[in-house]
Amino acid sequence: MTGDCCDILYGALKMRQPLEGGGPRVNVDTVLLAHFTRFPRQARVVEMGCAQGAISLILAKRRLLRASDASRAPMPPIEGFDIQEPLIELANANAALNGLAGQVRFHARDLRNVRAYYEAGSFDAVVMNPPYDERGRSRPGPSDAMAAAMHGSECSLRDVVAAARYLLKNRGKFFLVIRAKRVGELMSLLSDANVRPKRMRAVHPKPGREASVALFEASRASGEGMSIEPPLFIYGEDGEYTEDLLAAYRLGDT
Repeated sequence: MTGDCCDILYGALKMRQPLEGGGPRVNVDTVLLAHFTRFPRQARVVEMGCAQGAISLILAKRRLLRASDASRAPMPPIEGFDIQEPLIELANANAALNGLAGQVRFHARDLRNVRAYYEAGSFDAVVMNPPYDERGRSRPGPSDAMAAAMHGSECSLRDVVAAARYLLKNRGKFFLVIRAKRVGELMSLLSDANVRPKRMRAVHPKPGREASVALFEASRASGEGMSIEPPLFIYGEDGEYTEDLLAAYRLGDT
């Protein structure tokens, strides 16, 4: 897959990614989801639909920064998989480019067939930026790669929740970002799968505007109760980026 190389997180990572319109690229949702995700250093973590590997690499880099010199015990590599082999080639190239090949593993795999690759309950945390829409609900993308990433040509939201439920241990965490208009659908699917919503933060373009997306943390086989965090605004009243957004782009801010 042809692509270009860019710096993200103020140059903390270099990313090769598809050209515009040729496949999924790093965007603000990528960065916000990585910042929203939390797990212990020794947790087993998998990213579904990892594309060029940006979220997994941000998580791996942040995990290394949190580890003190006195406590650098071996950590299980973060795994990522995607159905598109060219994107996995980019992800592995990005891992090498950033010196993180030992901290991540990327595979070409289909989340609808996770039982063929993993035992049930293999992970403490699952992360995903799922397609915004599903087949037939929106205009098809300009390429097969974009159709899979943005328009759900390869999986449904129900498939996503079912795969996360299978992969998670009891009380394991599922982190994702979803279009605001699909929050009700997501919460219904999570409830049916016994993966309970535990934390939500709505993301708004600016004060006075409706939320565009929402960040979610859910937990398999956990109790009831969900906290709703203060909204995150991309731009403030002054038209400048907010501190909440800028913090997500600073690698050391967690």
